[in-house]
Amino acid sequence: MIYTKAWKSYQEQLDLLVSRGLLVTDPNLALQHLERIGYYRLSGYWYAFRERSAVACPLDNNLRKPSKVTETRITLDSFIPGASFHDAVALYIFDKKLRMLVMDAMERIEIALRVDISHTLGKLDPFAYLKPELLHEDFSIKLDSTRGVTEHHTWLGKHAQLISRSKEHFIDHNKERYGLPIAIWVACEVWDFGTLSKLFGGMRERDQDAIAQKYGIGNGRVFASWLRSLNHLRNICAHHGRLWNRNISDQPRLPNKRGSAGPKAHLSTSTGGEGHTKQHLGNPPWVKHFESDTHARARCYVLLIIVKHLLATICPNSSWPDRMKAHLDAFPPLDHVGLNLRGMGAPDDWQAIWDGPKKNPSA
Repeated sequence: MIYTKAWKSYQEQLDLLVSRGLLVTDPNLALQHLERIGYYRLSGYWYAFRERSAVACPLDNNLRKPSKVTETRITLDSFIPGASFHDAVALYIFDKKLRMLVMDAMERIEIALRVDISHTLGKLDPFAYLKPELLHEDFSIKLDSTRGVTEHHTWLGKHAQLISRSKEHFIDHNKERYGLPIAIWVACEVWDFGTLSKLFGGMRERDQDAIAQKYGIGNGRVFASWLRSLNHLRNICAHHGRLWNRNISDQPRLPNKRGSAGPKAHLSTSTGGEGHTKQHLGNPPWVKHFESDTHARARCYVLLIIVKHLLATICPNSSWPDRMKAHLDAFPPLDHVGLNLRGMGAPDDWQAIWDGPKKNPSA
């Protein structure tokens, strides 16, 4: 398909929005936002204000009803009555602050994860990350059916790239004094979150479990899925993407009824894969609220809960949970266009879930 949309001046962009029914109470301020933020970026926020058609069945390329009927609602160009340019900017600012809060927490999680992985694998061997026998065979031995290499091989390429590109003095010092390879507790300092989460996913289950249990999660595979989802979350924030109602494609697994958290809630043990004993811990109280809510699991609120859960171990006195709760409480008043925190996957009782069960006062 040939692209036919023509370039438009800022004024023409604003005129187009007005013609489609978007209220603009301060044209000069709206023009400033278009010049500084951009039409295309803001369109991700006013998209939710656009009207939807009645249920329709799209025709195929030959204008015939397809054999497999899929009914849907088509997004129209016109806006919901009452929607305004100011509403879109308010939502944009809310989302920007949301991303900044997430990145603040992710820095702490990333640093803690570097220590957890390097300390656990380093105990086995200073260069454990290079040795297939110290990693899970699905990661280090199993070949990808299309590329003919292991995931470990691909990961090592990324690791080598990060080491070669690094301008850190401590990397140069280790190269000059000891040569390559570099011990894991040094090398991990140049790994990004994606590299860390990928290596964690490739660790043996016993080693994954040892780290996961620090955070009250008995199943390291569940914890690995959390890290993959948090990496997706971090990437959205790092690239300034829209977050608040974003569909999370790499959704976190929830622990089963015997597979997870509560640092002191040990219930029983069983022999897991690789002949080691798995701890079965009681689930965190918030898990039950998402088990049957597929919409909530595909949005960011559950990831914010996971971040809060991890920070309880990493920074137990952090003000982050209170700051995030206050920010969520400040969601713009957009009921007139049908928007609220449910778009983030937050249940109606999200505040109670966020606070967790009240502790019984000691006798």
